[in-house]
Amino acid sequence: MNELRKLFYLLLIIPILFVSTNCSDDKTTDPVAINEAEVLATYLEANGNPVNTFGQMTTAAAVKTNLLASANQYIIDIRSAADYANGHIQGAVNVAATEVLKHYEVNGLSSKEVVVIACYSGQTAAWVTALLHTMGYTNVKDLLFGMSSWNAKTAGAWKGGISNAKAAQLVTAATAKAAAGELPTLSTGKTEPTEILRARVEAVFAEGFDAAKMTNAALFDTPANYYIVNYWTEADYSWGHVPGAIQYTPKVDLNLGSSLKTLPTNKPVAVYCYTGQTSAHVAAYLRVLGYDAKSVLYGVNAMAHDTMPGTKFDEATHVNDNELVTN
Repeated sequence: MNELRKLFYLLLIIPILFVSTNCSDDKTTDPVAINEAEVLATYLEANGNPVNTFGQMTTAAAVKTNLLASANQYIIDIRSAADYANGHIQGAVNVAATEVLKHYEVNGLSSKEVVVIACYSGQTAAWVTALLHTMGYTNVKDLLFGMSSWNAKTAGAWKGGISNAKAAQLVTAATAKAAAGELPTLSTGKTEPTEILRARVEAVFAEGFDAAKMTNAALFDTPANYYIVNYWTEADYSWGHVPGAIQYTPKVDLNLGSSLKTLPTNKPVAVYCYTGQTSAHVAAYLRVLGYDAKSVLYGVNAMAHDTMPGTKFDEATHVNDNELVTN
């Protein structure tokens, strides 16, 4: 009798164990794959949209006015330690370009009214500024024309940056945008947009501006190697542009709902503007999204300076005689 009772209970338990094991297996699911670039771009466009702040700069005059007024201004000089020591803006702090994000956050610089990034020409500073804006730190501005605008002794970069060597090679024939494709593939391993954002911005900071810049000589030597973006208005594009360049309207075309996806993911994207500063903003942002974007140094100021439209560097107008300190 006892043996029959044991057998009865055993027959009851076996189905329960079987069902329990199967239920456990049913609960095991693979992680859902996400398109990190799509998640990131969607998040950024919904939260301030850095595209709208490309080209946000300040001038030497505004920086000096703030100094005299003891305004809530913080200046970061990202030039070499040696050049900083030879002469810098009063109160400026010397920080390597790749370390600016860390310096900004550790020192709580979001509380400042304005944070000014200064470099030699304004182009590396623009790259830094764009990355900080992408992180949501919109109180940051790069110094127009960099330290070249502050004093004649620090103006070497722009004095040597202007040229008319490519003027005869510019064309007026328009080139159409490519067909829309897919965004780049990002592999941060993150799922939350804020985590993807930090991982990408930190990665772009780590690679440095050298990865995001190129000369116009390289562009004209091998134009077929690049998808060339003219970041100008249609009117200025019609004046003349690099052969094969495609016009993208500032603050409009580099959005998901517009023409962002027409940029290729299988070749470098060369972006140029008037001075190389706005294009450095653009290149930094596109690199965060995973594009191999490069800013053409000094823009058309280094191609057709004397006749170009838009912002033109003029030594007599833009180089000031502001104080340089060495302490």
